[in-house]
Amino acid sequence: MSNPLLEQHLLPPFSRILPEHVEPAIDELLARNRSRIAQLTQDTEARDWDSLIGVLDQLNDELSQAWSPVSHLNSVMNSDELREAYNACLPKLSQYYTEMGQNQALYEAYKALAESDAYAGLSQAQKTVIDHALRDFRLSGIALPEAEQKRYAELQQRLSELTTKFSENVLDATQGWYKQVTDEAQLKGLPDHAVSAAKEAAEERELEGWVFTLDFPPYYAIMTHAEDRGLREEMYRAYSTRASDQGPTAGQWDNSAVMSEIMDLRVELAKLLGFDSYADYSLATKMAQSPEQVVGFIEDLAAKSRGMAERELGELKAFALETDGLDELCAWDMTYYGEKLKLARFDISQQALRPYFPLPKVLDGLFAVAGRLFDVEFEQIEAFDSWHPDARLYRLSRDGEEIAYCYLDPFARAKKRGGAWMADAQIRRRLPDGSLQLPVAYLVCNFTPASKGQPALLTHDEVTTLFHEFGHGLHHMLTRMECPDVSGINGVAWDAVELPSQFLENWCWEPQALALISGHFETGEPLPQEMLDKMLAAKHFQSGMMMLRQLEFSLFDFRLHHQYEPGKTDIQAVLDGVRQEVSVFQPPRENRFQHGFSHIFAGGYAAGYYSYKWAEVLSADAFSRFEEEGIFNPETGQSFRESILEQGGSREPMELFIAFRGREPSVDALLRHSGIE
Repeated sequence: MSNPLLEQHLLPPFSRILPEHVEPAIDELLARNRSRIAQLTQDTEARDWDSLIGVLDQLNDELSQAWSPVSHLNSVMNSDELREAYNACLPKLSQYYTEMGQNQALYEAYKALAESDAYAGLSQAQKTVIDHALRDFRLSGIALPEAEQKRYAELQQRLSELTTKFSENVLDATQGWYKQVTDEAQLKGLPDHAVSAAKEAAEERELEGWVFTLDFPPYYAIMTHAEDRGLREEMYRAYSTRASDQGPTAGQWDNSAVMSEIMDLRVELAKLLGFDSYADYSLATKMAQSPEQVVGFIEDLAAKSRGMAERELGELKAFALETDGLDELCAWDMTYYGEKLKLARFDISQQALRPYFPLPKVLDGLFAVAGRLFDVEFEQIEAFDSWHPDARLYRLSRDGEEIAYCYLDPFARAKKRGGAWMADAQIRRRLPDGSLQLPVAYLVCNFTPASKGQPALLTHDEVTTLFHEFGHGLHHMLTRMECPDVSGINGVAWDAVELPSQFLENWCWEPQALALISGHFETGEPLPQEMLDKMLAAKHFQSGMMMLRQLEFSLFDFRLHHQYEPGKTDIQAVLDGVRQEVSVFQPPRENRFQHGFSHIFAGGYAAGYYSYKWAEVLSADAFSRFEEEGIFNPETGQSFRESILEQGGSREPMELFIAFRGREPSVDALLRHSGIE
């Protein structure tokens, strides 16, 4: 039987990928790549772009396209068999990429090309690829003695295993607990869609009543709307102690030792490469210049936001006392009373908005917004090789020419990782035969699915999440780069990669755009002006507290990676210290937020979570040009597309920002957009 992972396809062959195919295919590709690279580096004449980097690009892309659908399926259709195959391949891939980063002959070949006469004739993108590669060789320990190179490889392999284990623990802990409710009185306050979903969840388990899992949609519904305070507390304690030594599943999927070992190894890795800390190592590939600059940035924003956040918390406490005689506000009360206060003050809620944001209408509007801004058309492809009935596929084109493809998997379900993300299935690049490989994106969300014959109805927050991830998708899909290492989001400094995603969120608040993305699911009636006015009035509700929450996460992440000492640093103590410094509200002692903080322990945001706020400064300032020139001004949209989206990682982010904005960014636009004086 042929192995679909070894065949070239326009789009991934999901239905043909079987767990038993995975390891043999990866083994074969790794062996072939090693052999071909050995031949390549023995040829001392191989010093021009096509014969060196062109060949490497082909090998790397074939490996990437084989692994990409496996990694995707592991996140969205997890099973014991697939997880086993995925985990069997991880150390092999880690070892391979470490070998490539420490391949002395390959390094010398890049160096020779950089020093050759041919270098001057290369494009800016090609020069950036070579410059980044030489930097990454150094960051992979190319200059280390052999014994230390061996240790570096061991560290990378073990870190790959640990970060995967962290993610698995979070998924298993999320799926491993649920709350069965048999007394209908406990459901008071919950919206109909949440009750219906809970009923279906109970029926799936052949249980009486209603079942609420720790997937985000049911958890958030309870925390926002359930009048039963005991139910809110029980859900909060289960959710906030996931994968830890506390709570109802204490010790069962505990990430405590996993986190400590991750941090120990990260420090060792950084010091092995000559950095003072993992934070210093992380910044070697980012816009920010030093740890001091990052900490100063976070602390400055926190200082400017704190006064407003304290006022907001005072108002919330007073409201809870006045409304229900609550003299002590607990963590499981914050979202509930926040929603009630917002409703009392602005007469608007996420639930009231939900009927006006049916997913089909939102998608049509999203495509219309992107089309008007960036001159691109979207077409849904009905028949395609899919991994789940929920998944959709879209073709992007301009002037009748197809330019990209995009998968969308919108709904929460069992065996699917929580959160929302964009990943690349395929990168845009020029193939050896001269043809162009088109970019393909995965967009994954965890919205509440449709029920009772209704379409899926989104909250405005979920609409914003969709726009955010689609902004990443546009960065990937609208690139004009043809070198894989700087195509799309590749090669983009991590603290600038959120610029397009946060930038696109702005259209979720613009009346002209809202007219495109909203319409009542039964009547098609646009969002009434009265509701729009209330929604816009409520835009900055509790923005001070929300700002501090993100800055708390950012400072915890960065301080942990900057100051961590193996065997000495207590991770919980670092978080407690940051909370005392930044937060205006302290959670319960058993809260173990860090045990589920996948961004930094299982994702790419280690010593980089500040990137969200850093990039938000860029995105707010970039959007201010649209505010000045018209939010659908085609020339401004073209300028953003050509200056930012099409350039990928070919130039420094600051250079690209200045090309679009005409100056360096200012924090003022972010504070104004956040309603912070």
